[in-house]
Amino acid sequence: MESHDMSAPQFKDVATALALLTRFPVKAEFDRTAEASWAYPIAGTVLGTCAAVLIAVCLWLGVAPALAAGIYVAATIVLSGAMHEDGLADCADGFWGGWDQTRRLEIMKDSAIGAYGVIALVLSLITRWAAIWLLIEGGWWFFPLIVIETLSRSAMPAVMHALPNARDTGLSQSQGRPDRATAALAVAGASVLSLLLIGLTTVPLLILGTAVVAAMAMLARAKIGGQTGDVLGATQQITALVLLIALA
Repeated sequence: MESHDMSAPQFKDVATALALLTRFPVKAEFDRTAEASWAYPIAGTVLGTCAAVLIAVCLWLGVAPALAAGIYVAATIVLSGAMHEDGLADCADGFWGGWDQTRRLEIMKDSAIGAYGVIALVLSLITRWAAIWLLIEGGWWFFPLIVIETLSRSAMPAVMHALPNARDTGLSQSQGRPDRATAALAVAGASVLSLLLIGLTTVPLLILGTAVVAAMAMLARAKIGGQTGDVLGATQQITALVLLIALA
């Protein structure tokens, strides 16, 4: 059921977002998880900043840019618990491995990974690594990487609001659906931070990100009739990947 709680954003929402989307040892209350989705971009900012600082340290120590890029990718995976990568793999397997909505949802729930999932992960990781390497080589990477982690997570509340839950159980269903104001706040907050960090480069990124989110939403509706936690994770991954390619 869609959430209609119009209560003001609360500081504890940030802790909830960090607890849900990262492996940071944060104590959180999960009594308003849908309403807390406005803070998902903040979780991305924290994660991206930690990983970007790690790159800076590596480069200062003389690590080659290619290796530093690989360390960044590994750091984001570790800090997020690979939950978004898992969603991407599950969606790839389910969307293209099943012949109807019921079968696709069954495949997505299966813990085993299939050929489509492996291919999606390999292509995603290689492309992310290469794009980050190019950004580092170009000398403009610290703030852009933080922005990408932030903007890509603002896409998740938008999909949560736009699409119904595809199944009656699961992480996404248990969180509920944020209202329009909550989803808009996530995008607005991420956009303001992006403008502050990288200026008007934000504008084409927002246009691209909107197109990706719309495409993912239409695909999820066509394939499984709505969204799941896997769809949200896949949306974050594809959005980040497209934005990285655009910047690189």
